[in-house]
Amino acid sequence: MDDTSVSGAYRPRRRGVLATAVAAAALAGSAALAGCSVPAPRRSAPTADPAPGMPIARSPRARLMQFAAHPDDDLYFMNPDTRRLLDAGVPLVSVYVTAGEHTGVNRVKGMPATAPDKAAYSSARHQGLRQAYAEAIGLDRFTPWDRGVVTLRGGRRAEIDTLTHGGRRVELIFLNLPMHTPRRYMALPALWNDRALELPTHVSAGSPVDRSQPYDHEGLVDVLVGLLERYRPTVVQTLDPDPDIQLGDEAARKRDSEQPGYSDHGDHTAVACFSWASLIRWVADSARDGEPVPAFTTTAFRGYYNRHWPKNLPPQVLAEKAGHLVAYGGDPSWECGNPSGCGDYGVGGDRPLTNRKGWVRATHHRWPGRGPAVLAQPDGRLVAYGVLGLRAVRWRETEKGSGLWGEPEDLGGGPLAPELGSALLPDGRVLLVGVRFAALGGHGGPNRREVVLLEQRSPGGPFHAWRGLGNPERGDDRGRRIGVPVAVTAPDGRVHLFVRDAGKGVSTRVRDTAGVWSPWRALRGDAEVQDGLTALADGAGRVHLLAAGREGVEHWIDGVPAAPLPGAGDPVAAVPAPRRPDGVEVYRREPAAKELLSSGGGDAAFDGYGLVTAAADARSTVLLGKDLRGRLQLRRGGRLHTRTQGPAPVGGAALLLGADGATAVGLGADARPWTWRPERGARS
Repeated sequence: MDDTSVSGAYRPRRRGVLATAVAAAALAGSAALAGCSVPAPRRSAPTADPAPGMPIARSPRARLMQFAAHPDDDLYFMNPDTRRLLDAGVPLVSVYVTAGEHTGVNRVKGMPATAPDKAAYSSARHQGLRQAYAEAIGLDRFTPWDRGVVTLRGGRRAEIDTLTHGGRRVELIFLNLPMHTPRRYMALPALWNDRALELPTHVSAGSPVDRSQPYDHEGLVDVLVGLLERYRPTVVQTLDPDPDIQLGDEAARKRDSEQPGYSDHGDHTAVACFSWASLIRWVADSARDGEPVPAFTTTAFRGYYNRHWPKNLPPQVLAEKAGHLVAYGGDPSWECGNPSGCGDYGVGGDRPLTNRKGWVRATHHRWPGRGPAVLAQPDGRLVAYGVLGLRAVRWRETEKGSGLWGEPEDLGGGPLAPELGSALLPDGRVLLVGVRFAALGGHGGPNRREVVLLEQRSPGGPFHAWRGLGNPERGDDRGRRIGVPVAVTAPDGRVHLFVRDAGKGVSTRVRDTAGVWSPWRALRGDAEVQDGLTALADGAGRVHLLAAGREGVEHWIDGVPAAPLPGAGDPVAAVPAPRRPDGVEVYRREPAAKELLSSGGGDAAFDGYGLVTAAADARSTVLLGKDLRGRLQLRRGGRLHTRTQGPAPVGGAALLLGADGATAVGLGADARPWTWRPERGARS
């Protein structure tokens, strides 16, 4: 198809809106995107439903579904997580909301100039994805795919490409909405914001879908909910709906394609908002229809954030991640069988590793965490708390030491971000804290986050009703930027709650022994920090907070800044110092390094990447984390154990030390807890 016909199909329509609204939408585009709210909505969005007691569905098998804005977002920002699940045999459904057509120019230095062709460029990028995923499941990059058409809700149609090999299955679904345009109101950010905008899709050259079709805000949400209902994933990966506030040089911002005032691409934020709105509606519709809550876990990934912070992937992991982008980028000389091109040429060759933006060199979760909150009950059985179907749940071990878990008990609170903080009170009761999507309305609805609390009535027993703890920020836009709450109980019985705030500092509240919470206050300090805070009490009863910053690891003791530690690419782990009561021993990896370093003794002999969990008992310190192949590993003293069996893990894992050794508990890709007791030689 020539460029004229594509352009002819590329005219947005506004139903019943005066032409003067176009200018207003254009002005509101960038700022409103980050706030994801505009005039009054046509349909009220599902609201928070904190009441507990909903039945939770039981999924027959694991399945990963990921939502990307562009045909490379998954490769840049969601790997190596996606690859690890594919390697474990988890089927993948990857949904690309835009066509990736950009300006229609697909060339690198040295190629002859060609006329822009958006249909061809979109087709070439889709071919690049087929190349990358063919290699990822062990096939030749030019292996033919089964290309067909899937009918979506509302009668819309999309291309679906399917490839299977050796028990692995990948499905790529292309919705083909427009991305970059000269007039920003004609793209996805405005579709989130504008109740009257209707956008036609692009037609990619050679696609089995040969006609454009319209989408409005409700239509896109409905299509995404329909895909969730069709595939019923147990793991959902999205982009970042609430990127950091990022102020700086305007020329650099434009050059790097970041939206004004925020550290990400506008399409990324819009697609993430649509994705989370669809997840919330999927759960709400299931409840409305009397069906169980879908059982799934979620992970949201940072995007252009990667450019602004220390890199966290060591060379071995980085090489694998970059290799997928090399296959995606392709080369003009390749003979792939697609007349429109064999990849996104600007990404091919050595360019993923030489690109000054450095996106490929890091993978950051929007809400980083160390897995479910786990503790032992008085009868010796374990109990775990986590988020499933956007709601807090509790699992109980069926028998002491069995490593088997009962069905999840719904504790409500939803819709919640994926990670919970927790604290154990001196009387044995549990506090759970999380971030609730108090509102995510789009096209006129509010967009609000709040910190929420669930307090247990009695040890091992039921809970009080959910309670709001507010937000350290004033205003919804800043309030959206908060991170994962972390809590620690001091020896004096007070509970210290910490959260990363919109200024990239830390804010805190303290619960006294009578259960009364102090107001929010910001901790002193000028350095900016990443999310993934570490809080603990030392042997002298002092509360330490550690957070990885740009140049070093920031450290507070009882809320007062202390001397920072050397830098880290990821959140750090810490335990009370074994040889002195008034300190902590900190474990960190320098940016882009595999070695884990201890503040008390150099290399901890625990090479890997990602978050590390540490715990100590009278015997020694135990470390839990991922090796360079993404497998879970545990070290105590001179012994290193590697988990090679069991469900594929998703996210972090909790570590509990007891009389029978170390126990690791996490969530699998099947949305069920798993238990690993390597020191007993038992795996489940």
